[in-house]
Amino acid sequence: MPLLFVTIGAFALSVIAKMLVDHFLLSRFAIIGSFVGFERSVNPGVAFGITFPGHLQEILVAAALVVMVVLALRYHQSRWQQVAFGLILGGAFANIADRFFDGVVTDFVQVGTFPIFNVADSCITIGVVLLLIEALFPGMFKR
Repeated sequence: MPLLFVTIGAFALSVIAKMLVDHFLLSRFAIIGSFVGFERSVNPGVAFGITFPGHLQEILVAAALVVMVVLALRYHQSRWQQVAFGLILGGAFANIADRFFDGVVTDFVQVGTFPIFNVADSCITIGVVLLLIEALFPGMFKR
């Protein structure tokens, strides 16, 4: 059950954050000087702005999403795996929904020189890290 709830929660949080940014963030908002802040940016590519020609990008994104859904439904034995897959799926669906109308993803979290990212990207990253930790240290997270 956590898989569904976390997926919906990550999706909702990501979409709400994007809507707030689109509505209120008109210029860069510094949090820690020039190192950390909110800065609206659009990304036509996938991770780190990488783009693929023609419809290859949409095909690859759809294929990756199908693979993740299959993996999530098949290998979500522990609660932590369900949470991890839920974060990944919620973030992925949120980025796809964001891209649906104008073909770009809105990014807004700026940290140092790292590429600007969004809440959905953070959910995906945290989910992947949780899966890696559980794979490297089996049993660290109890059922």
